[in-house]
Amino acid sequence: MAVAGRKPKAHLAAVREGTFRADRQSPGAAFSPTDPVEPDWLELLPGDEESDVRGKAAAVWANTVPALVISAGLTDAQRETAIEYCLTVARLWQGERALSTQGMVVQTERGYVKNPWVTVVNQYRSHFRSLTSELGLSPSSAARVQPPSDGGDDDDVFD
Repeated sequence: MAVAGRKPKAHLAAVREGTFRADRQSPGAAFSPTDPVEPDWLELLPGDEESDVRGKAAAVWANTVPALVISAGLTDAQRETAIEYCLTVARLWQGERALSTQGMVVQTERGYVKNPWVTVVNQYRSHFRSLTSELGLSPSSAARVQPPSDGGDDDDVFD
């Protein structure tokens, strides 16, 4: 029963906001309850200069994904969003390190210009905010995340 011209709110958004109504939103897709598998960071980030970024991405995965499995029911089918989150945090970290060592303004053949990392970091920060909200990792979005059910539901597709 959506208002004319309005797109119905996504199921997870409605659940997180506490506004889900079965007569207005469908529950959406059900994913197999398989824990996400950590990617091969060397494959995703090849090259010697990427070792710091690989380490940071792996650390973010280890600190974040197990908590998301428990708190939000993250599954292997949804792991790409978690991988993207880990890469975004690692790149933000890399950019902030570069800005700290190089400065906000760098000298080039054309004189002093804004460090290119400033633009890159701003773009990653915007992406980070959207992923944080999507995964329920910000304080406001975490308050809206409903933990997965205890498995007592006989209507589960994967039982």
